[in-house]
Amino acid sequence: MFDTMTMTKVVGGLCGTFLVFLLGSWAGDLIYAGGGGHGDHSQAYVIEVEGADGHDEVVEEVDFAAVMATASAADGEGVWRNCRSCHSLEPGVNSTGPSLYGIVGRPVGAADGFNYSGALVAVADVWDVDHLNGFLENPKGYAPGTAMGYNGLRKVEDRANLIAYLDSLDD
Repeated sequence: MFDTMTMTKVVGGLCGTFLVFLLGSWAGDLIYAGGGGHGDHSQAYVIEVEGADGHDEVVEEVDFAAVMATASAADGEGVWRNCRSCHSLEPGVNSTGPSLYGIVGRPVGAADGFNYSGALVAVADVWDVDHLNGFLENPKGYAPGTAMGYNGLRKVEDRANLIAYLDSLDD
């Protein structure tokens, strides 16, 4: 039933089918792509949209001091979940990262028993609110060479709430 001639016809039929699909694809590209995909790709027509003047959206700078004035330590406790896998809130108990108890106002690199990478000392002397804000937003960008592998908190409100929470612990 399946001799060499039959197998040759089956393989030839499959190859012919694929060839028809390939040629159909090329023909469709020529018809619908407008020019076969070669050369300069220009738009055939422009649709004018009311109010679209081509300007990018302007990012408004937020005054961190104003956000910090309204920060909630209770909301910061919820943000703390991002930090607790590497840091502790118990004085002198270090984990992957140093203990954050009393961090606000503490000299940089001063947690007892923790071996710092040295990159932090170059950017600040004391962990005040502004330095914490900059570091929490983008740790690797704020202190290049830091060993902290966290990408940062993008929302300014989250950073302010977390700093308020950390500041409330050592009262």
